[in-house]
Amino acid sequence: MKKALGLLSMILVFTMVLVACGSNSSNNNKGGAATNAPATDAPATEAPAATEITVKHKLGETVVPVNPEKVVVFDFGILDTLDKLGVEVTGVPQANIPPYLSKYEDSKYVNVGSLKEPDFEALAELSPDLIIISGRQQTAYEELTKIAKTIFLGLDTNNYIQSFEENNKIVGQIFNKEAEVETEIAAVEATINAVKERATASDKNGLIILANEGNISAYGAGSRFGIIHDVLGVTPVDTDIKVDTHGNPVTFEYILEKNPDYLFVVDRDQVVAGEAAAKATVENDLVKNTKAFKEGNIVYLDPNYWYLSGGGLVSVSEMVKAIDAAIK
Repeated sequence: MKKALGLLSMILVFTMVLVACGSNSSNNNKGGAATNAPATDAPATEAPAATEITVKHKLGETVVPVNPEKVVVFDFGILDTLDKLGVEVTGVPQANIPPYLSKYEDSKYVNVGSLKEPDFEALAELSPDLIIISGRQQTAYEELTKIAKTIFLGLDTNNYIQSFEENNKIVGQIFNKEAEVETEIAAVEATINAVKERATASDKNGLIILANEGNISAYGAGSRFGIIHDVLGVTPVDTDIKVDTHGNPVTFEYILEKNPDYLFVVDRDQVVAGEAAAKATVENDLVKNTKAFKEGNIVYLDPNYWYLSGGGLVSVSEMVKAIDAAIK
């Protein structure tokens, strides 16, 4: 009997020791890996994606939602960027839409007025998440901010390519299309570098004019069309042209006097009145005596890119290609 009780006591003591060891092991695992086991790091958790970003622009600083659902665009250059990136918009000014963006004339898009006269009633009814504007709507900025988040993505013509790149990168950030924007910008830069290399190696110069209802005005470096000189390297025939939105009014005698190797022409009538009229105006007896005419170097630039839009991934690419083709 005594032996049996002794054996039972030993079994109980042994069982208690095993329970205690199991408890210590459990406690160690709760606090981390056991001392004799290799330490392992917990899997890193990704930071949640941002739901809004702060955009600093010429007219202020605006907190903008990422991937806004209802977007209104008043700038055709930004519109062509969004179209290139496959981003849907809700509202556009449907007057004078360039042919390459004609899909936006469809009734599925809300007509929000014109480039210079936003339809505030239509905008208020639409209640967009974001409005994107540029120079033509600048004076309406404060009124637009009362309706929705509004940002200014107009071009700085004194820093054309830098401004173009910054604006499009902002678009990329807002719509999670940063990689796509970088790829498109790199392609444009490659073409620019090739054109600039040829233009700067040439001894030829150029003059840019806008034709409008029988009148002409000249544009030089730093102007809305100054990318030809400032970025693409075509030497200006006249370095004294003042920067002005509407250009410097000039005569055909002036063109003959300056006698440029290249004459670049933007026909405003083509996009405003719907009828190309520049050639009949420009190619008169005076201009026919210039080197540009005699050498076949009067270049009619597509005003849909140069006058109506500009600054977009599509429009800037086409503008650079036009000068590339002209100076080969």
